[in-house]
Amino acid sequence: MARSAPQFTCAACGASHKKWAGRCEACGAWNSIHEEAPLSAGPSSRTLGAARGRAVPLADLATIEPEPSRAASGLAEFDRVLGGGLVPASAILVGGDPGIGKSTLLLQATASFANNGLKCVYISGEEASAQVRMRARRLGLTEAPVKLATETNLRDILTTLESERPDLVIIDSIQTMWADMVDSAPGSVSQVRAAAHELTTFAKRRGSAVILVGHVTKEGQIAGPRVVEHMVDTVLYFEGERGHQFRILRAVKNRFGPADEIGVFEMTGKGLSEVANPSALFLSERGQPAPGAAVFAGIEGTRPVLTEIQALVAPSPLGTPRRTVVGLDSGRLATTLAVLEARCGIPFAGLDVFLNVAGGLKISEPAADLAVAAALLSAREDAALPPDCVLFGEISLSGALRPVGQAENRLKEARKLGFSTAIVPARSKPGAPAGMKVRQIADLTAFVGEMFGAG
Repeated sequence: MARSAPQFTCAACGASHKKWAGRCEACGAWNSIHEEAPLSAGPSSRTLGAARGRAVPLADLATIEPEPSRAASGLAEFDRVLGGGLVPASAILVGGDPGIGKSTLLLQATASFANNGLKCVYISGEEASAQVRMRARRLGLTEAPVKLATETNLRDILTTLESERPDLVIIDSIQTMWADMVDSAPGSVSQVRAAAHELTTFAKRRGSAVILVGHVTKEGQIAGPRVVEHMVDTVLYFEGERGHQFRILRAVKNRFGPADEIGVFEMTGKGLSEVANPSALFLSERGQPAPGAAVFAGIEGTRPVLTEIQALVAPSPLGTPRRTVVGLDSGRLATTLAVLEARCGIPFAGLDVFLNVAGGLKISEPAADLAVAAALLSAREDAALPPDCVLFGEISLSGALRPVGQAENRLKEARKLGFSTAIVPARSKPGAPAGMKVRQIADLTAFVGEMFGAG
């Protein structure tokens, strides 16, 4: 039989190519094209509904397939990120840096689900059974009714799951799974895609929830083809800085709940403990008022979170000043510096700028612009901001301050933590909590003049 021609697929966008190239013409990604062998057997199909291919009126779906009830784990932060609990027949992908605590978190969550009555199977392809038991003993989970298996052969795993019929399956990790119908090494694009497809199909067919653990690349993205993230229902990232004990579980995709929801955990000697009030934790290390520190009232998913933004501005000995950012988008910093110089006449040329979000939190919303500008100005002028003040607002390229959403929830969280003053954009219409003074400012020039006595 003639040998099939090799196929080349981009791991970033899934585009097919006739030959290898350093750059994908479809999406522009570099070094993302990999050779893969064609499937020797097609993936199994699944029946959708009672009659395959039969159209059903939308109004009848409630009677044909009633909405499934969610299963709560008892870990409030984990259930919050899932959207209120675990949905049957769902597929979840969890990614994170090596050693960040993915296996610890999922072992704790699996034990909680099992203690609440779910039939759980934990399958490890990276560790031996003894290693998983040692972790369970350290976490105090040895009495949890969880079934443990160590296997990488996908056919054997699916055979076991068909006989066990579990409510929840943990696969740690998807990169170690090996499907014998695919002629390539474990961890390759073909293997990861085939394994994810078969496990997702099993979840939909049998009504079991499947959680897949995925490795991440050096850029922080889940390794393997991006099509895996489209296959699953929920994609979670477990984030955290090595130097901090805080860990953040963030939903970047969720078909059963809000995206960008976060759950906050603290790494301890006995595993991960929940943090019910992240704002108090992120501000717990805040000392006396110092130049370059501003408190930002942000929103993560549906939860208001207060955190401190720290800035340091110093003369640069280099021809090109440094711009170092941790926890924020470097592009937003560059834009804020440009607006301060062009609209307010405050130059940062010849000055090194260092910006950091305390506690290891990563902020992506534009509402942090005003707090970033305040921290930069405070550091440059060596003048501390009032300790009871919080800020939020988006800065436009004209220097105007734009209102942001959920202002009332931000202010309530700030008041609960003892802050009495808030600086917000002028067009915001927040309901100020009792005992809090809200100062509305129209543009960045007025803010500079009012806070630092210059315009």
